[in-house]
Amino acid sequence: MTLILGMITTDTTDATTLGRWWAEQTGGTVVETNDGWFVTVQLPGGPMLAFQRVEDPTPGKNRLHLDLGAPDLDAEVQRLTSAGAQVVAERSMGDFRWVTLTDPDGNEFCVANH
Repeated sequence: MTLILGMITTDTTDATTLGRWWAEQTGGTVVETNDGWFVTVQLPGGPMLAFQRVEDPTPGKNRLHLDLGAPDLDAEVQRLTSAGAQVVAERSMGDFRWVTLTDPDGNEFCVANH
């Protein structure tokens, strides 16, 4: 038996707003809204992201996060923060640089040069 990645799901109190935000940031398309309780976003050439409305999201740092790549890290971080993301930290290891951010709901994700 082989598993395949169907989608990556995030709990949120506002699935519609967060789903639209991620669709806009990734060039994805909102494909299902399900009356705002479960929103799916198809990423170009990639898996689906899903946003599930819950009354009380799990508190604290998320244990799973997205690692995204961009050809111009600094320009992408500027674009994301202009759209409502917040910078947590800028990091590097040798010549490799990445920035940890949070989306408008506080979920962490990273962006690095690719």
